[in-house]
Amino acid sequence: MPTSDRTRSGAATRTLIAARILDGSGGTGPSPAWVTIAGGRIAAVGSGHPGGHPEDLGDEVLAPGFLDLQINGFGDCDFATATVDAVIDTVDRMSGAGVTGVLPTVCTAPLDAYPAILERLATVRRHRPGAVLGVHLEGPFLGGAPGAHPPADIRPVDRAFIDALVADPSRLVRLVTLAPEADPDRYAIRTLTAAGIRVALGHSTASYEDSLAAIDAGAVLATHLFNGMSPLHHRRPGLVGAALTDPRIVPTFISDGVHVHSAVVGMTLALRPDAVLVSDAVRSDATRLPDGTLAGSDVAIPEAVARLVRSGTPLTRAVRCATGNPARVLGASERGRVVPGARADLLAIDPATLSVRRVASGG
Repeated sequence: MPTSDRTRSGAATRTLIAARILDGSGGTGPSPAWVTIAGGRIAAVGSGHPGGHPEDLGDEVLAPGFLDLQINGFGDCDFATATVDAVIDTVDRMSGAGVTGVLPTVCTAPLDAYPAILERLATVRRHRPGAVLGVHLEGPFLGGAPGAHPPADIRPVDRAFIDALVADPSRLVRLVTLAPEADPDRYAIRTLTAAGIRVALGHSTASYEDSLAAIDAGAVLATHLFNGMSPLHHRRPGLVGAALTDPRIVPTFISDGVHVHSAVVGMTLALRPDAVLVSDAVRSDATRLPDGTLAGSDVAIPEAVARLVRSGTPLTRAVRCATGNPARVLGASERGRVVPGARADLLAIDPATLSVRRVASGG
């Protein structure tokens, strides 16, 4: 997407015209539609022809850059163990494929292992502040559904550890997944929430009532719905039931064709159009433990969006799950939308193949 226009003052601008725009809210505007970018932000959006000499994207559809709130690594890279350069390279490859904002995710580890991991990821964020939105800690304060997390390192909430996260002036950690049973007095949920750190519930066998108590304390997400939690039972709805029915908490879900059946994904989106698509991607040789336990996905968000559409989800809704929905729940108001003032992270999507043809990151 080369620069095509300039303002009268000489500052570079770009105007793109496409078949239509998916604005990240589940809506789609008239055809054709256009976007003007200036200074890395969306300056204007309109319909029809903008005049001048815009870049014509033909039948391509414009959408906000995808966001991934749970990605542990990809290809040959594990974010928890890789070097700074390797993580930066993977983040760059994700950005080039259309995932313009990520929360590198760190799974359960001994408490004394986290400082070194977080220091590396803080360095990555300093190098790629536009792409790395922060860090997601998935564990170690988990419960009765550990999944692939090492049971020896799962533990109840450690108050000193939580206090240290809150005291970090860089606010590197943006999201923490924990289990209600690991935080019975809800100290961690309340403390993190008061500091602006989002709390997700997951890897849990908590009852419906205990899940609601955690939501009352401030939890706003349910991590990879149906995976790492008690199954839905008609007399014991548990965390799944809470996540499907309580509007205060938003479920995330994986769409790789393995973790959740497409029929169940469709049911989830019918009940919760605000659900958030995550990849839960891991290093390509680490998707399962030796005993067959699922440990993560090898499908990145662009392909996950395409799979949603191929299984019957409208493109507008699939894009919303990977753009506006995660931006809203993370409080990243400058992301996930195609509106004036938003960050100009834009994708041109082929409506036939659903592939991302072009990416503009920050304009």
